[in-house]
Amino acid sequence: MQYETETRGSLSYNNNNSKVMNNMNVFPSETLAKIESMAAENAVVIFSVSTCCMCHAIKRLFRGMGVSPAVHELDLLPYGVEIHRALLRLLGCSSGGATSPGALPVVFIGGKMVGAMERVMASHINGSLVPLLKDAGALWL
Repeated sequence: MQYETETRGSLSYNNNNSKVMNNMNVFPSETLAKIESMAAENAVVIFSVSTCCMCHAIKRLFRGMGVSPAVHELDLLPYGVEIHRALLRLLGCSSGGATSPGALPVVFIGGKMVGAMERVMASHINGSLVPLLKDAGALWL
């Protein structure tokens, strides 16, 4: 996941030359509202990075279970850096930053944040993931 950003004036651009909003342009409450909106659009939502192997593993886990998650690839979104930073704050991570995968992927089930990879895998191993998916309407078994 390298966001490969450069700054031109007050805006940053990613390697696709598309605008990346910075802290000056997006208030944290707007970013959190955007995350809530994106997390509510589907029973399972994954915030991911297209080149991250752990993100790929989580997507494979859910698809292998018959779940069709909504996936938001933060490195491909013009506001992905801001969402990534906000997700890190929500997870309580103080390190990572915008150029490091940090705690990605981040999974929401039923509009509620489950957490990053280790939390999702722990839920899968201890058997609590399937009931969460059923309650959210993402899985019918």
